[in-house]
Amino acid sequence: MKKLQKALRFLGICLFFGGFICLIFSSYSIAEDKGGEDLSSTEEADLDAVEKKITVLDIEGNEGISSSVILSKIKTRVGQPYSVNIARDDIKRLYELGYFSDIKIILEDYQDGIKVVFSLKKKPIVATIAFKGVKSMNREKIRKVTNTQAGQYLDYVKLNQDVKEIQTLYEKRGFSNAAVEYKVNLDSQQEKADIDFIIEEGKRVKIKRITLFGVNSFKDKRILKLMKTKKKGWFRAGLLKEDDLEEDLERILSFYRANGFADVKAEKEVERTRNYIYITITVEEGKQYHVGSLALEGNNIIASSDIHDKLLLVGGEIYTEDKLRDDAAAIQTLYFEKGYIFARVDFSTSLNPDEGLVDITYSVIENEVAYVRRVNVRGNIKTKDKVIRRELRINPGEQFDGKKLKRSRERLYNLGFFEEVGFDMLDTDNPNTKDLVVEVKEAKTGEFSFGGGYSSVDQFIGFFEIAQRNFDFKNFKTFTGAGQDLRLKAQLGSISNSFELSFTEPWIFDYPLSFGFDAYRTDRERESDVGYGFDEDRSGGDIRLAKEFGEFIKSGLTYRIENVKISNIPSDATSDLKNEEGENLISSLGFSLVRDDRDNIFSPTRGTVLGGSIEVAGGPFGGDKDFYRVIGRGVYDMPVFKIGKTKRAEEAKYSVLEFRLRTGIVDEFDDSESVPIYERFYLGGSNSVRGYNERKIGPLDSVTEDPLGGEAMVLANIEYVHPIVDFIKGAVFYDVGNVWADSKDLGNGGFKAGIGLGVRIKTPIGPIKLDYGFPLNEEPGEDTKTGKFHFSVSRGF
Repeated sequence: MKKLQKALRFLGICLFFGGFICLIFSSYSIAEDKGGEDLSSTEEADLDAVEKKITVLDIEGNEGISSSVILSKIKTRVGQPYSVNIARDDIKRLYELGYFSDIKIILEDYQDGIKVVFSLKKKPIVATIAFKGVKSMNREKIRKVTNTQAGQYLDYVKLNQDVKEIQTLYEKRGFSNAAVEYKVNLDSQQEKADIDFIIEEGKRVKIKRITLFGVNSFKDKRILKLMKTKKKGWFRAGLLKEDDLEEDLERILSFYRANGFADVKAEKEVERTRNYIYITITVEEGKQYHVGSLALEGNNIIASSDIHDKLLLVGGEIYTEDKLRDDAAAIQTLYFEKGYIFARVDFSTSLNPDEGLVDITYSVIENEVAYVRRVNVRGNIKTKDKVIRRELRINPGEQFDGKKLKRSRERLYNLGFFEEVGFDMLDTDNPNTKDLVVEVKEAKTGEFSFGGGYSSVDQFIGFFEIAQRNFDFKNFKTFTGAGQDLRLKAQLGSISNSFELSFTEPWIFDYPLSFGFDAYRTDRERESDVGYGFDEDRSGGDIRLAKEFGEFIKSGLTYRIENVKISNIPSDATSDLKNEEGENLISSLGFSLVRDDRDNIFSPTRGTVLGGSIEVAGGPFGGDKDFYRVIGRGVYDMPVFKIGKTKRAEEAKYSVLEFRLRTGIVDEFDDSESVPIYERFYLGGSNSVRGYNERKIGPLDSVTEDPLGGEAMVLANIEYVHPIVDFIKGAVFYDVGNVWADSKDLGNGGFKAGIGLGVRIKTPIGPIKLDYGFPLNEEPGEDTKTGKFHFSVSRGF
């Protein structure tokens, strides 16, 4: 019984003190500590105040901060019932301003309601910032990585971020053991704060050794080559950056997975001593998986054999997840091209670790074929709708066709009028019918340019050009929009002058027949260094017609009439050169046929060009010279490496390998005894076989060594171009070719070859092309083989 009485007495004491404590804390208070706000006390607000009408609202402690700023952040208002929830949200919003370290709400009975006072305590202002212990680092560099600035309100979150940034900076400089902390010194009124960042730099430690364990399927140096992190060497600092090391692990894992090791694991261990860092990377390779069986489900529209032809992963191939996803995308593309834009392709895999095989199943949900209801064009401010629509290969009412859509994009880009071309599909009332939207972003097509440049052929030049690639002679306001091309160009140089007017209408009378003309005059002085042993004056013009046949084939007719004058031939030249002196009229008709399926004519990554032309001068066309010329050419472009990652395939950038072949013959007929020297073939220099003097490959005058040109020519180029940055590309090339005096000698040896390196730079003054070619054969008249630079700037602004 006594024990029970003691227990009841103890319980009573607890209840008394508990009630007393609750009474003390019945007033409403919310405060912030240095790490953030504590809003829990909002639940302890005076319950008698809840729902009472607010008669007065005061703000105190906000010196230097406008009351209107405070009022704009709170929802508590005079005349409204007091709400604990609203008050809690008000305090949270005020803390978010970042000005206050402590916020209290004080409630008092006042005139049949309550008075609400927001009592605010401002954070101290940062007065000074000091970096102590800095010996090996520039203080300004430290200051640049910190967010805390003098004059700001003290923010402990920012200070902690600053500590991390300073540590990262030191780590990048090799101080991986650096320790950083901060100290806040408040004045007596706690209104101002002096911040000291205290830094213990430690010793700059470098990587002594990187050890690999568990790497059995590859050589260690192959794995180490993948890593950014390197040990100290002659040309390597050997600094440890934690972020780089983490990325290195991912690179190693990606490399293994790309080689079929689907279960690979890797981990790192970093050992720091007083003087060096030792890194150990342990790899668990697991099994190398190969493709076992392949199964297709749900493909009724497209035969399994057609799908298999597009797959990268076939039986026996090394399995990788990337190729698996690429194959699924390739299957979807097949359906997309046939109009099944709603088709879905899923895949599943079954791994057999014992045999190292992966069985793959592709499941296709074909859905219905889609049709195009309307085609809408957007974004064309200057360009007429018809100019865009006539390039489209997909029309309203037709079944959707992915190949036609891709070709439409290529054709629009090839106009040169647009920076961007995109397509979108909008829903209609019929779920199987879509509205196709062609979205374009117009490029600048007008040019008013003047400037100067230099080339290996023309030497120093100045030029002036007015051009509009999207011209419209009927639009008197802007003269733009119809897709016509108009150019007026003048070029003045140290050895040559030229003037040219050119016009092209790609669709004459809205019919797919191109019409154009050129008028020109060129004067060139004798300059043996660039392959001209005489003065040459040419003036004339031409009229052109061209038509497309099918999607990639184009043929054309060109009538040319030109007056050519040759003079100032050296007195000691042979009769072969002297016989060319005089003035003659050239009248010719040419026919060309070309097939061009490149994806972009300006910067191709894939595709071919096959074409030829024949030109007949004199004979039935009149003129003073009778000759014919036949030229054949081929180009093949192929992507080699994909550069970077893009969301859309059409935006991808590639390094490109290009093969070019050009051959031709020119011969006289009727009364002409020889082909005019200015109509013959020439090779050597920047635009043919690099590494040789301009036009010096082929027959030369036996006395002056000036080029005479030839009647037969073969030129082949192989060039690999790799993007370095957006505006710079590197190139490696191999050129080979020759010119023969007689057309009957075509291909009879004597080829000259050159190899070299080049740079392609896109600049505001125009594209710069710089090549260094080295001749693999001795040049005529030279005893040694020496390399040559070939430099040109095509346009300036």
